[in-house]
Amino acid sequence: MNIAEVRQFLTVNHRAIVATTRSDGAPQLSPVAVAIDDRGHVLVSSRETAMKVKNLRRRPWAWLCLLNDGFFGAWAQVEGPVEVVALPEAMEGLVDYYRRVAGEHPDWDDYREAMVREQRVLLRVTMERVGPTRSG
Repeated sequence: MNIAEVRQFLTVNHRAIVATTRSDGAPQLSPVAVAIDDRGHVLVSSRETAMKVKNLRRRPWAWLCLLNDGFFGAWAQVEGPVEVVALPEAMEGLVDYYRRVAGEHPDWDDYREAMVREQRVLLRVTMERVGPTRSG
């Protein structure tokens, strides 16, 4: 699978497991919803207080196992550097992320208030390596 194929996969599949690195070097795994933006970044919404965000602020690199909604079948792996975008700069990116994953929100003002209340951040992953490139 190449980057173009991963981008296509992410237009219709929004489930993933993200791995970050703990301070002791061990992996920390979290289930997340993902989207792809127009520039090809993998997007994840998280909270400023989440362990994955703390880990990414220390070492801004992540691995994602992208899953289809049925779990079995097509999947992809992505890894690369991560930019943590905090509020208020993250707000329009969080709106875009929501639209890509779930469509239109019934009350965007309420959504924006929730993003502030929940201390949301936007994670932008640049795809440097993708796979699988062959099956075994």
